[in-house]
Amino acid sequence: MNTDQAKRLFDKLRRKLQPKCPIPMNKQKGKKKSPAYLTGIINMIIEASAPGHPCDFDPRTLTTVTRNGYPLRTLARRVDGAFPSSVNPIAVWEIKEYYYTTTFGSRVADGVYETLLDGMELEELSEHERIDVEHLLMVDAHYTWWDCGRSYLCRIIDMLHMGYVDEVLFGREVVERLPAIVTGWIERLKAQRVR
Repeated sequence: MNTDQAKRLFDKLRRKLQPKCPIPMNKQKGKKKSPAYLTGIINMIIEASAPGHPCDFDPRTLTTVTRNGYPLRTLARRVDGAFPSSVNPIAVWEIKEYYYTTTFGSRVADGVYETLLDGMELEELSEHERIDVEHLLMVDAHYTWWDCGRSYLCRIIDMLHMGYVDEVLFGREVVERLPAIVTGWIERLKAQRVR
């Protein structure tokens, strides 16, 4: 989506869902300062798809996995969200929305490699400790990715094929796909509670 399309979808969902979850602002200044549209859309969809379940929409701590109450692994970076929390999450996600970017710079490239680092750490956790944390990447801004950053789109697809990210959602695809993904998280959470 471009900025206008993202804003329209965000406004439509906000009216329909009347969310209680946090809707962060982007990091722009002046006329460009507005809600972080994709992040807001994602937060609203997760909240609507997991009513009554906890969710950390903005972890202020590093993601940590414990065993028997003791820390086992702590990721090197903070993620953009974790379900149900940043301690022993079932899923973590990263959001890369660059609606106001006019060139494809190092900030965008860094975002791709940060996702790779997280994926490698989660793969190591799975291989050595048999603990699986679902890792999602959600990206948007048509101009940034399709006009300026196609080579980095290829890197994202490579990460998907190598298993460093479980699923990549592009733009409005979050509306179609994310509810089913969240349903899977809830099923895993219920299964963990039964054990």
